[in-house]
Amino acid sequence: MTPTTTTPDRPRSYSSPLPSPRPHLGHALASEWTKLISIRSTLWTLGALVLTVVGVGMLFVSQTSDRDYESISFTTPALFGLMVGQVAVMVLGVLTISSEHATGLVRTTFTAAPDRFRVLTAKYLVFSVTAFTVTALSVFVVGIAASLAHGGAAAGAHTADEWLGAAAGCLYVTLLGVLALAIGALVRHSAGAIAVMLGVVTLPPVLGAMLIVWEAVAPIGREILQRNVPVALSQLFGMQEGGDLGAAPSNFSNVLILVLITGATVAASYVMVGRRDV
Repeated sequence: MTPTTTTPDRPRSYSSPLPSPRPHLGHALASEWTKLISIRSTLWTLGALVLTVVGVGMLFVSQTSDRDYESISFTTPALFGLMVGQVAVMVLGVLTISSEHATGLVRTTFTAAPDRFRVLTAKYLVFSVTAFTVTALSVFVVGIAASLAHGGAAAGAHTADEWLGAAAGCLYVTLLGVLALAIGALVRHSAGAIAVMLGVVTLPPVLGAMLIVWEAVAPIGREILQRNVPVALSQLFGMQEGGDLGAAPSNFSNVLILVLITGATVAASYVMVGRRDV
């Protein structure tokens, strides 16, 4: 009599009834957009940006006359609020990534989406589009209000170049936010990254003023005083045309310098995020 052998039941392969498409950048963009609009810091920072730019700009518009715009552009009133509002953009850039490290959510993010470069790219894209859109809308609301209120014959002739300069200024502020995001990815600490960005904006004018006192390093001091963030923004909005320091640098060179610095920092952030455990 031949003994019978029983074979254990083999587990059947599971097939999910739900579609499971291959993950791509679009999924990462949707995820980052959901995270960005779900946290209160986004509402507070962007709200502070809009309130500062529009509020201060409208106050400036209400205190000026048509003749004042012979020497300034219609978008210049937005500059004064943007000088403060740029801090909100930089803070949001830092919090876009540092808040995930602070709460530990970054582990969940990289577990659900192991392709870290795709996640980081999505963060940069979502933040850049959001920051530029909100900044540009705030600036152009003030500019349109100024043109409607003071667009008389006494205001002189105005061309489209001043609006393009304002758009470049919004791009400049957005690049500062992208730089803040990259530093946040490198530092992984909110307070530390924000402190670094505040130093990037506020220290160069002070350092340039100190260096210009000594004859040996005075040329370096003059270059720093002509190429720092406040001066570059003022020039993009048509407020800085040179002075005792000599001819002002071109708008293109100011934007190009920030593009190069931001690009190098972003590249470093990709390298570091790819090498770290978290």
